[in-house]
Amino acid sequence: MNPSTISRRRFAATLTTGAAALALRTRAADPTGPIASIEKVTLRRGRDGSGPTWFHPRACIVPGRNGARDTALMTLQTIAGSDYFGPVNAMTSPDLGRTWTEPQPVPALGRVPLAGGVEEGVCDVVPEWHERTRTVLALGHTVNYRGPKFSSDQPPRWPVYAVWREGKWGPRRKLAWTDPRGAQIYSNGCGQRVVLPNGDLLISLAYGATKEQPRSVTSVICAFDGETLTIKRSGSEITHDKGRGLLEPSLTAWRHRFYLTLRAEDDRGYVCTSEDGLAWSPKQMWAWDDGEPLTLSTTQQHWLTHSDALWLVYTRKDASNVNVIRWRAPLWMAQVDPRTLRLLRASERVVLPLVGEGIKDPNRVAIMGNFHPLNVTPDESWVTVGEWQPKNGIHGDLLLARIRWTTPNRLIATR
Repeated sequence: MNPSTISRRRFAATLTTGAAALALRTRAADPTGPIASIEKVTLRRGRDGSGPTWFHPRACIVPGRNGARDTALMTLQTIAGSDYFGPVNAMTSPDLGRTWTEPQPVPALGRVPLAGGVEEGVCDVVPEWHERTRTVLALGHTVNYRGPKFSSDQPPRWPVYAVWREGKWGPRRKLAWTDPRGAQIYSNGCGQRVVLPNGDLLISLAYGATKEQPRSVTSVICAFDGETLTIKRSGSEITHDKGRGLLEPSLTAWRHRFYLTLRAEDDRGYVCTSEDGLAWSPKQMWAWDDGEPLTLSTTQQHWLTHSDALWLVYTRKDASNVNVIRWRAPLWMAQVDPRTLRLLRASERVVLPLVGEGIKDPNRVAIMGNFHPLNVTPDESWVTVGEWQPKNGIHGDLLLARIRWTTPNRLIATR
C-alpha cells in the first residue's frame, strides 16, 4: 500500500483487523519483524557510464484481468545535474520486475516551452493504480528550467498529472487548489497517497504563499473520475519555522490510523497521525525507542506497510557515511511502534547498502535520496531508487530491492 490502493475489503483489513489490531495499539511492536530476506537487483546500469543515469523510479502494479498476469508500470526520468531532470518516461514489466521494456516518453509529462527561454518540466512523479476507474494516475509537479540547469527564479509551481488507461496516456492536467496559502507553491512531489474505499484520494500537500515563507503541510481529499482530479476538502495545517519548513510529505493508512511523515531542514524528520486523514496530531520528531532522535539531513522518508508491522524507509547519519552528501546512503528501514511513534532500533535493516568508502572517498559513493516503496504480492515488496554521484560524473545505477516476507502480507489481495 505504498502508495495505497485499497478496496473496501482491504481498507477494512488495513484499519481494523480485530483483536490483533487492538493488541498492537496497546503494546510495543515486535522488533524481529516479518522480513525473510532483502535482495538488491540492478535494473539498468549507469554507474559505469554505459548508459544514462535514471532517477525518480516509482512503480505501481496494474492487476491483470480474467486470469492474466499483473503488470508493473514504472515512471522514471534521467538526471543531469542538481534538480535537472529529463522528460518523464515509463516502462513495464510482465513478470514482477524480472524483465522490463525499454523506457518510453510519456508525452503529457514532457517539456513545455514558456516565454523567455524557460521550459516547464515535470518531476517527482508517483504512479498509482486506481481500482474503481481501472486507471493509473501519475501525479508529479512542475519544475522550470532555463537552458541546461534548474531555474533559480522559479515561478509558481503546482501538481500536474496524466492518466494511463489500457496502455495509453491522457493529457497533462493541473490539480487546482484555490487556497491563497499555496500561491507560490503547493506540491505532492514524491509523496505516497491513500485511495479511500469510495475511490477518493487522500493526498498531502506542502505549500507556501511566498518564496520566503517556510512551507506548511496539509492533507486534501480529492475526487477522481478516471480523468479529472478535484480537491474537495482540506485538513489541518502542520507548520515548522526552520529552513524551508516541511517538505515532501508522505501518507499511509495502517490499522486504525493514517500516518504522515515529513522531511525537514533541522537534521530531523517528523511524524503525525490522524483518525480521519484531515485532523492531524502535533508533529513528533522521529526517534529511536530509547528516545534518541534520528539525525537526518533534509531527505524524504516513506512508508512500507505489512499486515503485521508498519515500517519506515529512510536515510540517516551513521559512522559509515559521515562525509556522504546528506548521508543519503545507505537506505534503511525500521519498524514503527504504533503506540509511541518511535522506531525500534533492533528492527533496523539495510535495504540498499552504501557502495564505496563513505569517509575517505565520499564523492564516489552514489547517493539514494529519492526512493519509493511498493507492496507487490503478499510475499514481496519493493523499494526502487535511482543512484547518482553529483561529484563524479552524475553516474548511477537504477536499483530495486526485493523484500521478501516470512508471513504473507494480508494487505495485498490474492488474485
